[in-house]
Amino acid sequence: MAGALKNVTDADFDEVVLNSDKPVLVDFWAAWCGPCRQIAPSLEAIAAEHGEKIEIVKLNIDENPGTAAKYGVMSIPTLNVYQGGEVVKTIVGAKPKAAIERDLDPFIGQ
Repeated sequence: MAGALKNVTDADFDEVVLNSDKPVLVDFWAAWCGPCRQIAPSLEAIAAEHGEKIEIVKLNIDENPGTAAKYGVMSIPTLNVYQGGEVVKTIVGAKPKAAIERDLDPFIGQ
């Protein structure tokens, strides 16, 4: 599945994200958001390298405003890590891959 992260929607968010048995990073993004496009290759690389420990999915806030509103996403890109149905980490803004991996270390660390 290299190069394509799974998209989630308001309709399947609970099933895919909240009910997952491993941590799920949700990339809240929009097509018009430059920084969102900038971090997409980093997220795809992290998913490829650490997919057994953390799932990474994308949620388009223009197409799925309900979930974004529910979690108070005000600026994008926002990366929320969900574990056990709860937000356990929030990363706001575009960062280099190494910085994102440092933020995710509690979930993908050895």
